[in-house]
Amino acid sequence: MTHRTQTRSGGRSARRAARAAPLAAHLRPIRPGMSGGTYRPLTAIDMDNIHGAALLALEEIGLADAPASGIAYLTGAGAVRGEDGRIRFPRALVEDTIARANRTVTLMGRDPAHDMELSGARVHYGTAGAAVHLVEVDGRSYRECGVQDLHDAARIADTLDNIHFLQRPMVCRDIADNLEMDLNSIYACCAGTTKHIGTSFTDPSFVAQGLELLHMIAGGEQAWRARPFVSNTNCFVVPPMKFATESCEVMEACICGGMPVLLLSAGMAGATAPSTVAGAIVQAVAECLAGLVYVNAVQPGHPAVFGTWPFGLDLRTGAMTGGSGEQALLTAGCAQMHKYYDLPGGAAAGIADAKLPDMQAGWEQMCSNVMAGLAGLNMVYEAAGMHASLLGFCHESLILGDDLIGQALRCVRGIEVTEETLAVDQIREVCLGGPGHYLGTEQTLGRMQQDHVYPAFGDRTSPKEWDERGKPDLVAKATARKHEILGQRAAARLDPATDAAIRARFRIHLPA
Repeated sequence: MTHRTQTRSGGRSARRAARAAPLAAHLRPIRPGMSGGTYRPLTAIDMDNIHGAALLALEEIGLADAPASGIAYLTGAGAVRGEDGRIRFPRALVEDTIARANRTVTLMGRDPAHDMELSGARVHYGTAGAAVHLVEVDGRSYRECGVQDLHDAARIADTLDNIHFLQRPMVCRDIADNLEMDLNSIYACCAGTTKHIGTSFTDPSFVAQGLELLHMIAGGEQAWRARPFVSNTNCFVVPPMKFATESCEVMEACICGGMPVLLLSAGMAGATAPSTVAGAIVQAVAECLAGLVYVNAVQPGHPAVFGTWPFGLDLRTGAMTGGSGEQALLTAGCAQMHKYYDLPGGAAAGIADAKLPDMQAGWEQMCSNVMAGLAGLNMVYEAAGMHASLLGFCHESLILGDDLIGQALRCVRGIEVTEETLAVDQIREVCLGGPGHYLGTEQTLGRMQQDHVYPAFGDRTSPKEWDERGKPDLVAKATARKHEILGQRAAARLDPATDAAIRARFRIHLPA
């Protein structure tokens, strides 16, 4: 009897040790690229009607202000330039382009472990935006952000499991020269993370030097073109229904340079887009379809993300409502349209109108992040760290957002119904002569890591234990973690020889 007890105890100890070890990637309860798509606010008829309205808008209204190069590309593909200068898109041209477009785009990281396959309803969360302020939680204040703040954000994001990519979330306000700002934005992000990066260019003439910098980081142009780990976030339209002339020229240069493109249409419902949710989606879809024709006219099959980003507006005040229920619906509806076309797509979620990481920020960020994930949005941009309706970025909020997105991803994963998870045998064993509860059973212990997501910062202690621990504060814990991360050398830093060569060629503002 004693021998049997010792054997069982030893086996249990071994199993507990195994559970304490990190799970293999395929066994983790949440991971990048899990499939959503279970939430569908639009019916099949709704999507048909949105598609029809978008085609009608493109055929009858079209887009103004295309650059001369864009006019040549688009009319060469079959678009029509009217006497009013607007480019109109015949229905057959748009539908043929949709049929030929990529169904899958892989956005690569500098480390292949961070590659993201954008297809179907596979979901990835990351940052984005162009915040001009950094939120300093200790002083409950805002200040202009700089290149060091951007680099720190990249370093933090590199350590967070549920932040799958880093689109530049802040503007380097401490660099006055726009070319230097663009180049330093690329450098600061690449030196901070090996995850996929999104960035933008202020002027078409800056793209060549940006690509030169990326070639140096990659180890040459051939290596860059084989694995482009930075994409161009391109606001190619100025809603409503106008091309952004210089941005289109940037896009053309990026396409020629082998850089994936995010086609970003960011209308404001009630101001630069219709005030209704459906109307705002129609305009965003129409503009991005025009962008898709444009990209494929420049280079057929070039990797492009269908970036419908309509934003909400408080019609009483004119303030943006990034944290509203309407915003969550806009994003989820756009995700459905991406699936309708079977195109890789992205949209904005996770934005807080709240100025600090507080309760308001929590409900605003969670609402749209969950709905975007459940709708199967491939790229959930602005998912963490964004405050004050995109005017402020917060490092602590980025860290806390990793916990929040973990819970959102658990919702995306959904409920598995199998013979094992139905658990009738387990119920029988526990109830018929068993202990009458499931605590400590092999089935419970065996699945506790695979089925459950445990927050790193969320507090689940009892009030008594919370009090005994000194009443720990959530934001203070995130600040401590920020200092811990930034107190270590960046794992993504460039090798000394490459870094020295880059600094000899470009003016890098970050200290060596």
